[in-house]
Amino acid sequence: MKKNELRSDCPINYALEYLGDKWTLLVIRDLVFDGKKFYKEFLVSKEGIATNILSDRLKRLESLEIIESKIYEKQRTQKIYSLTEKGKDLIPILLEIILWSAKHKNGLNVSPEFIEKLQKNKAEVTKLVAANVDSEKLII
Repeated sequence: MKKNELRSDCPINYALEYLGDKWTLLVIRDLVFDGKKFYKEFLVSKEGIATNILSDRLKRLESLEIIESKIYEKQRTQKIYSLTEKGKDLIPILLEIILWSAKHKNGLNVSPEFIEKLQKNKAEVTKLVAANVDSEKLII
């Protein structure tokens, strides 16, 4: 998708044009909650993303200015990925998806304490997650 080519001017369509496949949100999830920053780290996610799909999603997210990459100074053959401010603006959406999922499916990999905190004070949890998004790993 090119930046200015949308199927319609519907706001839901706009979001789906950016985020309409599972791999895109899972890459963002890994950046936010698991502190993943390198290509090889994304490959070891439980969902088993293929290398060609991962490469495509990282390039796509970067072209959409949701993530950015820089050359990793300690090993100049690697890139380090991080969320842009536009990407960090997706954190509340991820948290809403977590709430929705926890409401409708038992046994998911999220602590009841986190869900309770999120239900009681969504704004505070969102702020905490955003503040820690660049740390190693955020445990939920």
